[in-house]
Amino acid sequence: MINTIIFDFGDIFINLDKEAPIVEFSKLGLKEWTEDLDELNLSFEKGKISELQFIEGFQKHMPKASIDEIRNAWNTILLDFPLYRLEFLQMLSQKYRLFLLSNTDSIHIDRFQHKAGITFYREFYQCFERVYFSFELGMRKPEAEIFNYLVKQHELTPKRTLFIDDKKENTDAALALGFQVWNLQVGKEDVVHLFDKKII
Repeated sequence: MINTIIFDFGDIFINLDKEAPIVEFSKLGLKEWTEDLDELNLSFEKGKISELQFIEGFQKHMPKASIDEIRNAWNTILLDFPLYRLEFLQMLSQKYRLFLLSNTDSIHIDRFQHKAGITFYREFYQCFERVYFSFELGMRKPEAEIFNYLVKQHELTPKRTLFIDDKKENTDAALALGFQVWNLQVGKEDVVHLFDKKII
């Protein structure tokens, strides 16, 4: 029996528009998304560079763009967080050990908290035993070490732990470590239909 659930954040609870930042950056002068921008993003998600270093990395490709313009363009990925998902989570929190494990950065989390408001995001975070963001941990999915870290820190049993994520490489990594997984199909499935999956 499942006694623990680890959730991703983006496109599981908060809706995302993954193309929006690229569209906005192109308006600011970005010609193409390059490998060094990928590396910049990975470094920022692992907390290896500061917000200013991240933004300055983008400014090399968009010299006329201001810090605020880049920050705002980066945040266009974040859409709404439907209340019904929070209510579902609150119900689950009374029956299971819950954890949040998200590949994200300080800019996106600051924006989410500002937009959602203190009451909403506190109620969200309170559903979890612990909230883990990659930029604070210095690790990110699908690296095995991030899953092993949670197992060790919280004495989890992988076969009794369900991991829910929209990215297949992340659920594949968790599956290889013995977790139960649900690779949620964005646009076709919703986290509130968890019990329909008959996983738990």
